Amino acid sequence: MTSRKTTQTMKPATAAKKLGVYLPATPAAFQEGAVSREELDTLQADPPEWLNELRRTGPHPRPVVAAKLGVSISGLARGGVTEALTTDEIEAIKAENPLWLQHERATQAEVRKETARLKARDDERAAKG
Repeated sequence: MTSRKTTQTMKPATAAKKLGVYLPATPAAFQEGAVSREELDTLQADPPEWLNELRRTGPHPRPVVAAKLGVSISGLARGGVTEALTTDEIEAIKAENPLWLQHERATQAEVRKETARLKARDDERAAKG
C-alpha cells in the first residue's frame, strides 16, 4: 500500500508572518486562499514585485518595526507604537530619536549584554564538564 503525499497548507496569516510582511497590505488573492509549502518556498526564493515592494517600503508588521528600531515588541508598545509602520515612518522615528526610543534601545542593549554573559557562563560550565 502506498501512501499519498498530501500538500501541507497554511493560513495566509501564517505565510505572511513567515515572509515578514503585514497581511492586510498583501494582495487580496494572497489573503483569501491557503498557501502551500511549495508556494511559500517559491515566494521566498523568487519573490514577486508586490512582495519586494512590501519588504522595501511597508507597511511592516510589529516584529519588523521593532527590529528596524532596535527595540523589543514590548518596547514598541511602551512607546505607544501599536500599528504597522512604513519604512518612511520608521526612518522619521529614528531621525526624531524620541526619549522612549533611547530608553528602549538602552534596555535592549542591556538584555543582549546579559544574554551574552549567560551564554559565556553556560559555555564555560559545559567545557568544564
